[in-house]
Amino acid sequence: MPAEILSATATADRRIPASHPFAAHLKRVATVEASRSHHVWEPSSGPMPSLYVSHGAPPLFEDGPWMTELHQWATTFARPKGIVIVSAHWEAAPASISSTAAGTRLVYDFGGFHPMYYEMEYATPDATELGQKVREVLAGTERVQEVDRGLDHGAWVPLKVMYPAADVPVVQLSLPTHDPDRLLSIGSRLRQLRHEGVLVIGSGFMTHGLPYIDFRHPDLVPTWSSEFDAWATGALAKGDLDELTHFAGRAPGLRYAHPTVEHFTPIFVALGAASDPEAPVDTTIDGYMFGLSRRSFQAA
Repeated sequence: MPAEILSATATADRRIPASHPFAAHLKRVATVEASRSHHVWEPSSGPMPSLYVSHGAPPLFEDGPWMTELHQWATTFARPKGIVIVSAHWEAAPASISSTAAGTRLVYDFGGFHPMYYEMEYATPDATELGQKVREVLAGTERVQEVDRGLDHGAWVPLKVMYPAADVPVVQLSLPTHDPDRLLSIGSRLRQLRHEGVLVIGSGFMTHGLPYIDFRHPDLVPTWSSEFDAWATGALAKGDLDELTHFAGRAPGLRYAHPTVEHFTPIFVALGAASDPEAPVDTTIDGYMFGLSRRSFQAA
């Protein structure tokens, strides 16, 4: 596995210099994979978890400690048989899934970064079977269509860090609504796939008030960001689903933390897919990037 990770990724991402933090991350991954066996899911492993991941965009590839946290997190549970991910960056109704063909193209839906990030690849395996399973479990409540769309950066950026070998089938599901109850229902239907080795991920950012960030002071955490993060952390720690679903009227600093809510609402897919959506969850990553909360969590 280690040699394959390095060679496949180096071939796909030729413009990444050896001194780049992501190149160093790949070497760390190779060392970890060589030193221990990351077993592939099997029925005896039990259900896969569901995750909410603050995804980062290209700056994630320049943050060595954050990449290490994400990859180490991915090694704490079995390597999935498939991944279904809902990203903040694909709002589309009716519910849609990305192309399931092998080597699905990437969507470079960001701007102003080094050209090398627009040439990165993440050539995942054929996901036809997984796509069919997603359509089947959502049938009856969601009319799911497959469209000719690649994986956007809310999907491929964190997955490239967590599973750089791109050896797990991936299906991206659009965010068809921001209604918490409907998203919880979608998550609840995806829940059964966890018993088949499928990892369910909601990908957003715990706070995402980009218009209100002072990029001249990257270590400054605005009050609205810290207060929203503390509110969400408290509700998640108590399993207070009622508080979270009423975020529009109860969350402090919402106007600034989430001027638009698409980076928060994937949390409800992740919670809906949990065995008990009202159980406390485990924060796996916290801290801030440019004042925005990176909080991510795992639900059983």
